[in-house]
Amino acid sequence: MGVEYVEGTPERVVGRMPVNGNTQPYGLLHGGASCVLAESLGSAGAALHAGPGRIAVGIEINATHHRSVTGGYVTGVATRVHGGRTLATYEIVITDEQDRRVCTARLTCMLRDRP
Repeated sequence: MGVEYVEGTPERVVGRMPVNGNTQPYGLLHGGASCVLAESLGSAGAALHAGPGRIAVGIEINATHHRSVTGGYVTGVATRVHGGRTLATYEIVITDEQDRRVCTARLTCMLRDRP
C-alpha cells in the first residue's frame, strides 16, 4: 500500500500513501485503500495511547468518501477524539495534494494487555 508515517503522538498521527497502485478499475483511489490508510494511522495512535505492554485492536471503522483522486499522494491526519483505558477513538481526515478533503473516517480501537 506504500503507507509512510510522517509524525506520530498519542494525540495525532500523520501519514501519506500513493494513489498509484491503490486504485480501483476506473483509475480512482480505491475506497478500501482509504480505509487502510485511516486504520493504519488511527491504530498507530491508539497503540501509542495504550502504552508499553498493551496493544490496540480495531473494532469499528466507518468512512465517507467525498471526492475521487487519480494520482499523486493522499495525506491522512488521525486526531484522537477519545482516549480511555479500554477504548480509543480517532477521526481521520484524508486530503489530496490540493488539500481537498477526500475521505473522513472514524476508527475505534479496543485497548488490551499484551498477551
